Amino acid sequence: MTGSETRDRAQGTTVTRPGLCSVTFRQLPAAEVARRAADAGLEAVEWGADVHAPATEPDMLRAAREAGDRHGLTCSSYGSYFRATQDELAEFPWTARAAVLLGAPRVRVWAGGAGSAAVTPQERGATVDCLREAARIGADHGLELALEFHSGTLTDTVDSTLRLLDEVGEDNLLTYWQPPLDAPDDEALAGLSQLVDRVSAVHVFSWWPGNRRLRLAERAELWTGVFGLLNERRVPMDALLEFVPCDDPEVLAHEAATLRRVAGHRRGPLPQDVLR
Repeated sequence: MTGSETRDRAQGTTVTRPGLCSVTFRQLPAAEVARRAADAGLEAVEWGADVHAPATEPDMLRAAREAGDRHGLTCSSYGSYFRATQDELAEFPWTARAAVLLGAPRVRVWAGGAGSAAVTPQERGATVDCLREAARIGADHGLELALEFHSGTLTDTVDSTLRLLDEVGEDNLLTYWQPPLDAPDDEALAGLSQLVDRVSAVHVFSWWPGNRRLRLAERAELWTGVFGLLNERRVPMDALLEFVPCDDPEVLAHEAATLRRVAGHRRGPLPQDVLR
């Protein structure tokens, strides 16, 4: 980031860094993901552990990092699938080392495998213990952890997410945010306003209704409100595109243009070619 960009973000003109989750294009090699992200004007990439950057494959990790570096992309985060179970905890140091090899400052993690209404107090306590230990391992590697804000986990509601962060009680554990499935705009924004001080990144996509994938601009009012909240906070934030319609790489340029517009990177109304 340049000095002027740092000053702009600190002054609140824009605090979001536009990027891409590599899982958006699982079908493409890492080098192609990075090229397309850069060509679309994005600045960062979250490398996913499932396809492009497995934790136990150092050659693939190095290749992903080199691809990002070659195209001027920052590695914003490592998209792990660690679900905070005792069985997985022994392997978390591998995840932390993989993040370091990628140059990622943050690891995305998951809050268990069941929703907050379905777990027993004992099961919730076990997830809390695992997240606390993972956060400590992350801290030993200079890493932040962030919870996937997702149904079917202990971050399925705003209240459960806030409670979980307090229960874990580690300063380097924050949360992601994304629009909850089928939540109307006002409901989604109200939830984000409660969480915003503990959000480190957002996954950006437009689904409506259910998991029907829309162009980002088709929920422009929602995303304008989201970035209004984020920019008002004046804390640097990653905004990572995810789940484009039909997993089509050809729509990325328009989706990235919409993201930059609603995030405040460009002034004025959304142009018609972006809305199509």
